[in-house]
Amino acid sequence: MRRLLLAAVAALGFATSAGAQPTLRIGLADDADALDPTLSRTYVGRIIFAGLCDKLFDIDAKLNVVPQLATGYEYTDPQTMVIKLRPGVTFHDGEVFDSAAVKFSLERHLTLQGSTRRGEINVIDRIETPDPLTVTLHLKAPSSPLLIQLTDRSGMVISPKAAMALGADFSKAPVCTGPFKFAERVPQDRIVLDRFDGYWNKDAIKLGRVVYRPIVDATVRLANLQANALDFGERFQPSDTAEIRKDSRLVLVQNAGLGFQSLLFNQTNGTRPRTPMMTDARVRQAFALSIDRNVINEVVYAGLHTPNPHFVSPDSPFWSADVKAPARNVARAKQLLAEAGVRTPLQVELMLANNPDLRQTGEVIQSMAAEAGFDVKIRSTEFVTALQASDKGDYEVFLIGWSGRADADGNVYSFTHTGPPNLNASGYSSAQVDGWLDEARRVSGMPERRALYTKVAQQLMADLPRMYLYTPNNIFAMTTRVRGFVPVPDGLIRLHGISLSP
Repeated sequence: MRRLLLAAVAALGFATSAGAQPTLRIGLADDADALDPTLSRTYVGRIIFAGLCDKLFDIDAKLNVVPQLATGYEYTDPQTMVIKLRPGVTFHDGEVFDSAAVKFSLERHLTLQGSTRRGEINVIDRIETPDPLTVTLHLKAPSSPLLIQLTDRSGMVISPKAAMALGADFSKAPVCTGPFKFAERVPQDRIVLDRFDGYWNKDAIKLGRVVYRPIVDATVRLANLQANALDFGERFQPSDTAEIRKDSRLVLVQNAGLGFQSLLFNQTNGTRPRTPMMTDARVRQAFALSIDRNVINEVVYAGLHTPNPHFVSPDSPFWSADVKAPARNVARAKQLLAEAGVRTPLQVELMLANNPDLRQTGEVIQSMAAEAGFDVKIRSTEFVTALQASDKGDYEVFLIGWSGRADADGNVYSFTHTGPPNLNASGYSSAQVDGWLDEARRVSGMPERRALYTKVAQQLMADLPRMYLYTPNNIFAMTTRVRGFVPVPDGLIRLHGISLSP
């Protein structure tokens, strides 16, 4: 209750600070990590960037690529992409947006220490700027997913002047070209953006300020929404939907997502002593066979999500029915543990973020795995802290999701391809999988790409650097005062067109 009252009191202070233009208060399920598109990894970070940093391109509700900072593109040959830029755009610091700024940002994504974008766009060989509104990307090889990558953080353009002045502190005062500019951040409490009056598309912006509040517990987020301490909230739980529907002051919005929830298995990352789970695929297979995806979905999520062993959604054109997971089989799991020479009970550490639904998921996994001979110890921590631990390899098994991308490459390449630069926190390496992933980038036909990703998914099911559990649906709730929100499958909250009625 104290957390609810604090949120309400703080929100009252912000409600009048933006003058005549209203303040939108959004409840987030986690706190964001670095507010730097080159370094960011979190889903909530992407939600905040939707107001802070425009991209070269965006996607619409039907996953069509649409122009944003770019006005168009063409391939003059399979390895040369020419992008035309929007004139009259300025950064929040008053600097002019041009091709030099795009070149700076893309090269920063490719070279900055700790970049999580490098693996997304490392097909770029060199960048030319023939004039202020033209960027030419010369590629090492044809790349089918490159355009989609430029609809997300890889396509965000930051102010070169601010980046060079702030250096490693850029994330503390980020400067982009979005409809809102950075105002304030209090970790674990709020991130505040103010309207940017110099925005190139300012007529689409009806708000004066946006306040993002991390409130981990979905029940507390809902209570804040009902108490008028929030206007909007993301990632509510299926158990909340009935209460939202019956409240005449609230609106429930649901749509199919693009991402996955998964168990990530540490194989070679970091310096922790190697355990049987890390070194023997049979042990990981036994663990996977002890778990029933349908039970997790029914017990924790009231059947709302979609059990799925694939890294893409069943609604995706990349999905294949040939990617099938074996049913739960405790007897076979015990047999595999015996073949691996493992004495049971085998102790396993499961790291997860301290969200209530993830803790419940961990407890369901703990109970099911115990029947096969696993003694699961749950390590619950704050989400960004858990991400940092996974980067360092300081974990054994990590319950971790991904918000998803429209192209399958964005759901698997950086997590699975050998070696840096990528998000491969498992340390997994397979020359065969690398070859399929590289080929899927080079070819353009959907049947050919789907077949390659099917092979990848089947091999990952055998090697198990990651076990895919389910495809989440996006669940939003807002007060009836919120108008104009358009849900997109990527789950981001785009602020264009959103208004608040009196």
